[in-house]
Amino acid sequence: MNDKLISRAADNVRILAASMVEKAKSGHPGGAMGGADFVSVLYSEFLNWDPTDMEWRNRDRFFLDPGHMSPMLYSILTLTGNYTLDEISNFRQWGSPTPGHPEKDFSRGVENTSGPLGQGHTMAVGAAIAERYLVARFGEWMSHKIYTFISDGGVQEEISQGAGRIAGHLGLGNLIMFYDSNDIQLSTTTSEVTSEDTAKKYEAWNWHVQTIEGNNVAQIREALKNANAVTDRPSIIIGKTIMGKGAVDANGNSYERKVSTHGMPLGEAGADYKKSVANLGGNPESPFEIFSDVKDYFASVLKEKAKAAKIKKEEEAKWVSANPELASKLEKFYSMDYSELDFSSIDIKDNVATRAASANVLAYLADNVENLLVASADLANSDKTDGFLKKTKALAKNDFSGSFLQAGVAELTMAVICNGIALHGGVRPACGTFFVFSDYMKPAARLSALMQLPVIFIWTHDAFRVGEDGPTHQPIEQEAQIRLLEELKNHAGKNSTLVLRPCDGVETAVSWKLALENTNTPTALILSRQNITNLPVSGVSRYEDALQAAKGGYIAKKSAGEPDVVLVGNGSEVATLIEGAALLEEKANLKVQVAAVPSIGLFFNQDAAYRNSVIPEGKPVYGLTAGLPSTLLRLVGSKGKVHGMYEFGHSAPYTVLDKKLGYTGENVYNQVVEYVKNY
Repeated sequence: MNDKLISRAADNVRILAASMVEKAKSGHPGGAMGGADFVSVLYSEFLNWDPTDMEWRNRDRFFLDPGHMSPMLYSILTLTGNYTLDEISNFRQWGSPTPGHPEKDFSRGVENTSGPLGQGHTMAVGAAIAERYLVARFGEWMSHKIYTFISDGGVQEEISQGAGRIAGHLGLGNLIMFYDSNDIQLSTTTSEVTSEDTAKKYEAWNWHVQTIEGNNVAQIREALKNANAVTDRPSIIIGKTIMGKGAVDANGNSYERKVSTHGMPLGEAGADYKKSVANLGGNPESPFEIFSDVKDYFASVLKEKAKAAKIKKEEEAKWVSANPELASKLEKFYSMDYSELDFSSIDIKDNVATRAASANVLAYLADNVENLLVASADLANSDKTDGFLKKTKALAKNDFSGSFLQAGVAELTMAVICNGIALHGGVRPACGTFFVFSDYMKPAARLSALMQLPVIFIWTHDAFRVGEDGPTHQPIEQEAQIRLLEELKNHAGKNSTLVLRPCDGVETAVSWKLALENTNTPTALILSRQNITNLPVSGVSRYEDALQAAKGGYIAKKSAGEPDVVLVGNGSEVATLIEGAALLEEKANLKVQVAAVPSIGLFFNQDAAYRNSVIPEGKPVYGLTAGLPSTLLRLVGSKGKVHGMYEFGHSAPYTVLDKKLGYTGENVYNQVVEYVKNY
């Protein structure tokens, strides 16, 4: 415990952070310089990880919330040997592993992608839930801490309300948060934005609260010791830090606590970069260096970390030897292997709402998937996640034996918590709410896609057929928005999200099968409120037919010979197309093929020959969607016609809305006859 040496390490972090931004001519040096003391203490004395095995399951996690403070994270991870000086000197450049905001890379010690403020510390809440969930099933030998770092922006983002409330309510004593309270924001001082008492707010949420000098090594150490000793509630350490600590101007006078240093290089902010480096003990002509004494110190730190991890792993080995069945279960938790599940065995009634079919699937999963954790935003009895809840119980303080999270009315918080659960590993998260409220969740869904997390989003009440609730609760443009994530590729070159809108109860079971098997991206299940008529069987069974959804789309009704027209849709509209097809064949003597395409993204992953067999080229293609017509444009082509919604919905029974808005077999008949005539 050499306070001077740790302070010197913090100065080294400050120099590296400022130099990264200065060289890139872009970035945020001030906050990174202020937070350097905390991360230096945390990484050297408290955070437990294995330098030889960065993805060790039982490592402590550090979740950064203010992603703009990436220079601080990269710098401390350079001292621990996870980045090279060359790599951080190429900060924010093409091909560099040091992007402007950190992107998940467990092998380097980056636990989460961060940038959108508030989400990082909320992911930490999710990871803390996952840790308690696993400990409840396998024992305290798995216990570890979740640390997180938040800034003024993260505290101000509304999501902090949900994260603080849920963490305190569940008594997450494994969660420790450092609040970098430096009184400076990007464009102003904090006092111009807020006058709230943050300490009292977190106390009201049942957090253990400490306030310290955030650049005082001894106070940081003592606060972390105290926080680690608290096990019945989460802890927040409010560190009053100094923005741009160590910065000076051309005359050598302090240039600390300046708004300008938050978001621009020191040299552009009014400070003197070279003199600031010298003031911190560095060489302005060669700033990308690790002080020799700091290098030696962290070499010894890494040896101690490896020794401590080895002891923990030996403890785990003894547990595995003594508990082979539990050990096997634990491996299954982490493998996400669902090959033993039999979705064809699930009893689903005919002609039900797809949300009801989902409830049947969830009841089956509750009995057969022990690491599935389902959450709902106070809608379990409406989004039908209660099919799962009825077989388990909700998480509660001091009792994580259940598998359901009652998130309350906090859709974004719930989704981000699920991202954190997925990041931790070992637990598979799913969360439900109304589809219209996916608007609240889009920032989380986007980060889930970017991080390639296997979160399952259950969105029900999928269209204007919500009915009497009216346009505030009737999704129109939401499907188009979410399906954009099907078009968008992640960094692995894959569709960033699997989006499935099943057309009947049986296809819902298959959609759940695809969702669970999809372990590389998030999945969106878009489900109906109202009952839907089952599609007719065209093969051995409706289940066998629906398995074709694995290709994104398939022939739901084959024409008698080469089709004269192809009808395309998904969800509730497919049954309407089937009705329309019967009328077209009977009254217009047309040969009609109907295609069900629950996942447009998956469908376009198939080869051209398969796509052409489902939707033949050169044929009139008519699409029906309860969303914006643009949803189906990729499917119908430039000469196709789509009937969709061009306006918000209206308050009325869904059967009335179907007739008023043209979602009937008769209207399909009328429109297609006219379309084919003029094709």
